[in-house]
Amino acid sequence: MSETKESVSNTNPVACITAADDALNFLNQQGDTGSSPRGLADIRHKVDRRILPFMFCCYFLQFIDKVMYNYAGVMGMKADLKLKGNDFSNAASAFFIAYLVTEVPNVYFLQKIPPAKWLGFNVICWGIAATAAAGAKDYTTLLVARIFLGIFEATVGPSLMLISSQYYTKSEQAPRFTFWFLGLGVAQIIGGVISFGFQHVHSKFASWRIMFLVMGLITVLVGFSTLFCLPDTPMQAKWLSDDEKVALLQHTRINQTGIRNSKFNFRQILEAVLDVQVWLFCLMVALQAVSSGVVIAYSSTLIAGFGFGGPVSALLNAPSGIVSISFTLLVGIGIRKASNRWAWVFVCSIPGIIGGGLMSFLPKDNRAGVLAGIYLVNAIVAPLPVIYHWVAANCAGYTKRAFASAAVAGFFCVGNIIGPQTFQDRDAPEYRPAKISVLATQAAAAVLAVVLFAYYIKENRRRERLQNSNGGEDPISDEAAWGGLTDKENQSFRYVY
Repeated sequence: MSETKESVSNTNPVACITAADDALNFLNQQGDTGSSPRGLADIRHKVDRRILPFMFCCYFLQFIDKVMYNYAGVMGMKADLKLKGNDFSNAASAFFIAYLVTEVPNVYFLQKIPPAKWLGFNVICWGIAATAAAGAKDYTTLLVARIFLGIFEATVGPSLMLISSQYYTKSEQAPRFTFWFLGLGVAQIIGGVISFGFQHVHSKFASWRIMFLVMGLITVLVGFSTLFCLPDTPMQAKWLSDDEKVALLQHTRINQTGIRNSKFNFRQILEAVLDVQVWLFCLMVALQAVSSGVVIAYSSTLIAGFGFGGPVSALLNAPSGIVSISFTLLVGIGIRKASNRWAWVFVCSIPGIIGGGLMSFLPKDNRAGVLAGIYLVNAIVAPLPVIYHWVAANCAGYTKRAFASAAVAGFFCVGNIIGPQTFQDRDAPEYRPAKISVLATQAAAAVLAVVLFAYYIKENRRRERLQNSNGGEDPISDEAAWGGLTDKENQSFRYVY
């Protein structure tokens, strides 16, 4: 579907809208909500330069922190900490269990604390937790470090989704989501190189410990930069003039999702819980994340199973990032040009299905074929920014959007909890049940994308009929744009698909 026509209304501000968005309060103070946007290309480029690097770095580092665990598994950590049986899998799952549990209070904090501030604070804390992992002495201390890492990383996805939705229209959001999500693929490539490099560091301090220490300290520095340099909202961006802020807000009013509202609305939570689209998003992400959990925790282990040493396994895992980046860029550009989010999710599931098939049914001695399967599975990361963007674009009402973002992040954890648990010690060295799970979950996720597409077609047609019976299309009112209405309450809202 092509995006809803991006025009702005010339209605005057309504000063007394219930639960008014912070953007409307700012526009009222400026006394000029009817001015037409000017110089939007320059404003957009300025916003891109000022916020996207921070978002990219945060997502890059949160994935680096996870893949470091993957690489540490072939760098001697299992032997140093005397991990036995499923200890490695359990510690991997503990991270995501903590991540999942923390999403519950995270909804409230994202409402009460500006997402940029909340993000920066948590980046600092997870950097400290990653650094602390360097001092792990056994399975228990490793488990504690992983749990705290999960607690502090829980806000990354939801915060970035909310921040991205503040500055761009729905059609503009897709390539921006893609950009910061590229941090995942870049982390896969650079993570392999980092692991390779640290494995050649010889000292009394184990190489995997040095890796955790260095990358954790870098994360802390980025956290402080994010805390002090990333503005809470467009209205607080010191590098935008008041006229530029007004123009930007008028441009993004077409989203009808608002900028920020600190009033917690429990009714919107209830609506989100009962909303079919939210559940479809959550299930789709969970299915995609099962494969992601396999890639994050065990790709190096699978490659090492071919008989390669740790350093070579790390380097052979790096091309996975190239696959992730290529498909993510393809999807980001494709959505900007032709929309059809559902189709891109469906298409990117196909390489995942093929990769799962190659991993599952080729004989182990066919190294090239199985390795190709491991690489192809990485195409499944491309639909994730699509789904994140889809949630931000189609869930209106600040509390509802915060809840939906946290719920999707939570179900991403569910998939990542399940993924490592498909690797059971008794199934070594082929781990066939885990490989088959990749194939099955990707197929199911592709089907759900089509179901969501059909739901949006039906709902938009219903709203069109209702609008036509009431006299046709009206300009977007201030209540629709800034009144804190949910997508269910605002019948002029149209879902993108």
